[in-house]
Amino acid sequence: MRAGTPAALVMGLAWACSAAMADEGPSPAVTRVANTTLAAQAGEAGVRHLGIGSTLGELLRHPAFAGYARRLLPRDDVAIDEALPIERMGSLLPYHSHVVPDVVLGALNHLIDEVGRGTPVFHELYTPAEQQDDPTKASTGLFFFRGRPGAPFALIAPGGGFSYVGSVHEGFPYALEISREGYNAFVLRYRVGQGGGAATEAMAAAIAYVFRHAGRLGIGTAHYSLWGSSAGARMAAAIGSHGVAGFGGGELPRPAALVMAYTGHSEVASDEPPTFVVVGEQDAIAPPSVMARRVDRLRGQGTTVEFHRYPNVGHGFGLGTGTSAEGWVRAAIRFWEHAMPKR
Repeated sequence: MRAGTPAALVMGLAWACSAAMADEGPSPAVTRVANTTLAAQAGEAGVRHLGIGSTLGELLRHPAFAGYARRLLPRDDVAIDEALPIERMGSLLPYHSHVVPDVVLGALNHLIDEVGRGTPVFHELYTPAEQQDDPTKASTGLFFFRGRPGAPFALIAPGGGFSYVGSVHEGFPYALEISREGYNAFVLRYRVGQGGGAATEAMAAAIAYVFRHAGRLGIGTAHYSLWGSSAGARMAAAIGSHGVAGFGGGELPRPAALVMAYTGHSEVASDEPPTFVVVGEQDAIAPPSVMARRVDRLRGQGTTVEFHRYPNVGHGFGLGTGTSAEGWVRAAIRFWEHAMPKR
């Protein structure tokens, strides 16, 4: 341990990495994280930020992310070039655009700071037994961006065509914006390569997990929202239409609001939650006309909808930093707030 490392910070990191499975017994991964070697590195976790020149190897070996670092990446089951600078993270996201390195780094460094403060930022979605029965479930998890104690939560499903999960671009940055507004936010790392069904089941399992552990997490479960981009928006919309139980998550309330970014999803159920929709005018993957038709159907049956089409923007723009879409996440938060019952 470095001289001058606060004991509270050392204990904070050990607790942050192990508490996520405390209610259900430690998994092998969590046990590895909360060992003596990691505790000795805890001082670095609170102060050593990643920089614009940091590499993926440095990210993977950062002590704040020990035990789950690969699940920060778009895929955790393929070889990567560890020498690749984080500023070139966009090259791992072929369906995305406007990937801004400072935005990516800001969200990752926020997680590092939270770990240094003793906040558990990663939660295993499935128990060790469930992961053993189905090893693909070991690729899942929830990243937590805390807001005010007791505040409602947002669950975010990034996109990636069900072939990867773009959390660094349209998961963590969204969650950071939401948490800065005082709300709690979770970013879902779901299974890839198995289509939308398995991914949506993971989203239902995530909702059930958050409800089950709400007291320990310090969050409110009333008036939660579901957010999704591209493939993730399909997942959120499916649960909005069919409920959590429709995908194995149990009889739980539907979301108070849906936030859908650039998706070709077209299904409409008879009773849909208030829905916020964004798309770029130059989107060739999720054409604005497709989204507009669904919006018209929603409005036709009385669903509250807010729809934005942004000029000179294509698919997968994330926060839209530096584009006509910049600021849309704050607008979506305001929409969600209006969907909450007035007290």
